[in-house]
Amino acid sequence: MKEIISVAVVGAGAIGASIAVRLKDAGKQVIISANGERKARYLKQGFVVNGQQYFLPVKDQQEAAPADLIIVAVKNYSLEEAIEEMRPYINTNTIILSLLNGIDAVPRLRKEFGEDRVPYAMILGIDALREENRVQYLAKGKIFCGFEKEKAQKNAPKLALLEEFFRTSDIAFVVPEDIVKEIWFKFMINVGLNQWSALIRSPYRLFQDSLHGQELLRQTMMEVIALSSHFDVNLNETDIDRGIAVLQTLAPEGKTSMLQDVEARRQTEVDAFAGAMIRLAKAIGLNVPINAILYEAIRAIEDSYRAE
Repeated sequence: MKEIISVAVVGAGAIGASIAVRLKDAGKQVIISANGERKARYLKQGFVVNGQQYFLPVKDQQEAAPADLIIVAVKNYSLEEAIEEMRPYINTNTIILSLLNGIDAVPRLRKEFGEDRVPYAMILGIDALREENRVQYLAKGKIFCGFEKEKAQKNAPKLALLEEFFRTSDIAFVVPEDIVKEIWFKFMINVGLNQWSALIRSPYRLFQDSLHGQELLRQTMMEVIALSSHFDVNLNETDIDRGIAVLQTLAPEGKTSMLQDVEARRQTEVDAFAGAMIRLAKAIGLNVPINAILYEAIRAIEDSYRAE
């Protein structure tokens, strides 16, 4: 493959829709993948991003054709459904870019589709808010992408294709020295910020301004740091300061995806955050008491949807 031309976006939430319309604005050949009711809704309503109406091509599995790049932006609990949905878009050279939160999605996608077509990736620093078909953001964020050091040389041509594609799309794209550490860095932020924001039900402003709010984040992130050392990632306390610095760049009234889910009474990604912490910590005999409490508290919030 000499260049990336065709793109399929699987998952048109706040992240997926915002990326898709930026690709469209850059003149890229992009479609939204959706089936059934979602397809009909996207075709009828389109997407309103930062106040501008967009109607993008929407294809279901029967209409799908192989794509050069698949961008996956679903919630973690929808990954298995997304795997089935994306199969018709895959050919020999297709690259799969996962923008899912957490640390489990890339290993799962690699198991299904092969290691060399799925780099590690994440988007960091975007403050997109979604309500129905409307998405609003101030901070655009950056995509971080790469392969593990032992796979980097072999897959350098794929990263070069991705760098050029996003450069010509006006989407910031960074290849860090250690992508696995960066994935865990975002995981650390999500485990702290997303979960406490959902539990306290506060936007970014509280955690930007309140020392007490920041201490909640720090104590929770310390559990991620302790866990990371058992997986040769070795986050440290300076990464907490780096995470707080990222937080300060976001719109004060912006909200984490988990807070948005709670306010909309949707299922959350607590399994991908506290749930993953508990599962991995148990396997190595490590205690993560803050995440154990957060898991039960957020599960209780979800239970409240059904109780009312």
